[in-house]
Amino acid sequence: MTFSKTLKVAWEGLMMNKARSLLTMLGVIIGVAAVIVMLAVSAGAEAEIADQINELGANLIMIMPSFSRAGFGPGAAQPPSLVYDDLTELEQSLTGINGVSAEQSSTQDVSGGSGTLTDVSIVGTTPGFTAVREYNVAVGRFILDIDSDRTQKVVVLGSEVAVELFGSAEAAIGQDIKAGSVKLTVVGVMESKGMVGTTDFDSRVYVPITVVFSKFTNVRFGGDSLRMVYISASERDAMDSVMTQLNTVVMQLLGTNADDLGFSLMTQDSIIDAQASTTETFRDLLGWVAAISLVVGGIGIMNIMLVSVSERTREIGLRQALGARPRDVQLQFLLEAFMLSVLGGVAGMVLGVGGSILFNHFGTMRTEIVVASIPIAFGASAAVGIFFGYYPATQASKLDPIVALRHE
Repeated sequence: MTFSKTLKVAWEGLMMNKARSLLTMLGVIIGVAAVIVMLAVSAGAEAEIADQINELGANLIMIMPSFSRAGFGPGAAQPPSLVYDDLTELEQSLTGINGVSAEQSSTQDVSGGSGTLTDVSIVGTTPGFTAVREYNVAVGRFILDIDSDRTQKVVVLGSEVAVELFGSAEAAIGQDIKAGSVKLTVVGVMESKGMVGTTDFDSRVYVPITVVFSKFTNVRFGGDSLRMVYISASERDAMDSVMTQLNTVVMQLLGTNADDLGFSLMTQDSIIDAQASTTETFRDLLGWVAAISLVVGGIGIMNIMLVSVSERTREIGLRQALGARPRDVQLQFLLEAFMLSVLGGVAGMVLGVGGSILFNHFGTMRTEIVVASIPIAFGASAAVGIFFGYYPATQASKLDPIVALRHE
């Protein structure tokens, strides 16, 4: 019997019971769709994390004190750290950068205009903040060097704070607010940036970092020490050069050496890699769940094919009596199982891709279709059909034609 004729007989066998064939394919459809959707969810989560980190500013390098040098506990010495005056030295010594900035935060109640806001984040920073963070002023101006040098009590409001206190950004300029007990004059309002990660930039206010040191920071706990300094490289290719320069300059400023730096450098890439390693476990878990769905679908195919062999015993005997060889019978039932899995795989691909797109559009989580997951899922479904269809097909080919013809 030719292959094309065997294929036709196999197709007719499936069409004899369309409802059962469709229900059998359902397990494969769900499994393939699950692979595509779950990997799309995982890829979307990774992309969202990377975008949020990159929104903090382009080509950022962060300088942090190395606490491993000092240890922990009441008797531990404070690690060496950069201070406010070191920022000028960094700006003058480094090449290939957009700017240098530092941030020191406090939380205060803020009042002014039409009301009071509780627990507002007061961010003490420097004039380089807007260049480093790629975050611009919408109305007025940002903090200037003269504001920091003279400890001017000026403030730049986040867009949401300005609207809540004064009704609009324009109305806020020149007004006074109180942060805690400190009176500050509004000189600017930032453009809307929204949430980046867990930080709502629009709900913060920005003051010269020297104001935070003098009014909101307890001198006994760090004084004007900087917990984090941000350097923005002019371009991505310049980051290695900037980091090499930083190692030399910061060691000189801290009085440390290469054996015991006393500080660490972190880039956005290292943060993204750390987050990616966390989501990798999540992705593997989703992959295993989807794989189990495919296996369950394959078991369904094997079960139905065994039932089909039992129900069609007389048909098998008749075909053998008319000249069909055992391998023809085996091929027929193997093709039936293969077609069930392939058709289920195609439907699963359509459902998985469509579901990922709809979930991204209407859902709360971002999804990004992993193109490689489509052929992988389809190939897995075809392999499942062959694997789980082989045993029923072999059983069918072993039937004795005389016994099969006598079967009721």
